[in-house]
Amino acid sequence: MEACDVRYRHRGRAEPVLRNCNLRVRVGDRVLVEGPSGGGKSTLVSLLTALRHPDSGVVLLDGLDLGTVGAQAWRRRVAAAPQFHENHVLTGTFAFNLLMGREGPIDEAAWEEAETVCRELGLGELLERMPSGLLQLVGETGWQLSHGERSRLYIARALLQRADVVVLDESFAALDPENLRRSMECVLKRAPSVIVIAHR
Repeated sequence: MEACDVRYRHRGRAEPVLRNCNLRVRVGDRVLVEGPSGGGKSTLVSLLTALRHPDSGVVLLDGLDLGTVGAQAWRRRVAAAPQFHENHVLTGTFAFNLLMGREGPIDEAAWEEAETVCRELGLGELLERMPSGLLQLVGETGWQLSHGERSRLYIARALLQRADVVVLDESFAALDPENLRRSMECVLKRAPSVIVIAHR
């Protein structure tokens, strides 16, 4: 993935939040993007995931732009866990919330992978507490998840899409040191390439 001379200005703002932005991510890279609030980090995430389009410059996957790759194919290859306030636990089973980004039928192997990823992220105790495990209803009318549990659900959801690039936007902010360590180990093991956005 490559961003070349990207510029983006939010509607109604005089100055661009991003200008002359360049980024290159190769297979196996682990990239940390760190900066202050309002510095354009989440805007960059939306450009990399094709939710927004740059005013100028270009974002490429394997040298091809969004128009060539297509939005659907792009989103299969780039998965993101957006910031907490932009992500949601939907009313449904825990498994549905984990695997909602996965294409095709959910077979036994996908089910087992979902449970394994949860345990690697330190959610094994949660699965054991919930009476129905992966089939437990969660969300507004179901089992209520803590801030840290939801953060790790969002990380798992991104990882389970098996994308080439995983973008995590402040996904670790709510985690205690032990769960942070476990989550980082899981991400580094499972994501072919990863971009972590962090607040300075």
